Amino acid sequence: MLRQLTAGLLATAAFIAPLPAIAQENGSADDLGVMSISLKDVVKPTVGFQGALQGAGTPNQAGIGGFLPLSVGDNSVWFLDVLANANFADYENNSSIINTDVAGTTISTSSRLGYRWLNGDRSWMYGLNAGYDSRPMNTGGTDTGINVSGTEKSAFFQQVAVNAEAVSNDWNFNAYALIPIGDTEQDLNFFYQGGALNTYGLDVGYFITPELNASVGFYYQNGDLGTADGSGVLGRVAYDISSGLTAGVNVSYDAAFDTRISADIKVRFGGPSTTAATKKKRENPTINALTSTPSNRDVRVHDGWDFFVNPCRYLWCGSPLEEGSPGI
Repeated sequence: MLRQLTAGLLATAAFIAPLPAIAQENGSADDLGVMSISLKDVVKPTVGFQGALQGAGTPNQAGIGGFLPLSVGDNSVWFLDVLANANFADYENNSSIINTDVAGTTISTSSRLGYRWLNGDRSWMYGLNAGYDSRPMNTGGTDTGINVSGTEKSAFFQQVAVNAEAVSNDWNFNAYALIPIGDTEQDLNFFYQGGALNTYGLDVGYFITPELNASVGFYYQNGDLGTADGSGVLGRVAYDISSGLTAGVNVSYDAAFDTRISADIKVRFGGPSTTAATKKKRENPTINALTSTPSNRDVRVHDGWDFFVNPCRYLWCGSPLEEGSPGI
């Protein structure tokens, strides 16, 4: 399955690669001086902090992360990007996973190994990355009025992810697949089960300026519980406030989670050692994208009443002759 998904993402990258690489309104690659940039001067390790408010199946969180270039060539880079986040409790009476409130605090992790490269005139950057994400989760009460006090349980979810990306001075594309592994359904309390969601999506963005990017995306999600299956849309606006400081606002809608609004911020230290190199990197989205943190790192979780999947959790399903059965 992973081989098929990877092939699909490669096909997506191949499809978007021929998209217009013509001279942009801001000028050609040569006009911008991008050909004179040495990647070894601008592709440097970075480390810092990130935080995000809860979204559709994702938690309130804050943590540390880092980007490490493993090998930098004339037009390419192999890299490792890792994150560790503290996950906090949901807003009161506003479950991020539909019914059950997430309680704090747990530590989630995310890792990505990837390869990015520039085309001949550096007007496009292409990339592939893949990795593993984990999410322990504590639970509290419910938003539905069902009293689960004393039956709350902790759960642990995990997934593998693959991603294909393409970035020009005007456009950016991101295709991704999040695939839960291990125990994908777990009891959260006596009434609800939680399930990690398979999510497949494509985001298309446009650089209004080199610092301001707006995107719209489509995604499909499904899980074994079946209560969140369906399609959704996602809009995002991100602003590069200064070198290494980026803030974003996200709005999503699907039938399971309804409308969700969240915000995130990321700060990274390190990078180019000179002011001139930092300026060139920031002014050229294709170069800047070489060291950007990959997106879609959260294990998305939903919950539901699993009566139709496991009715014997709620009804007596034993043999009529079994001791303790009605009438015995």
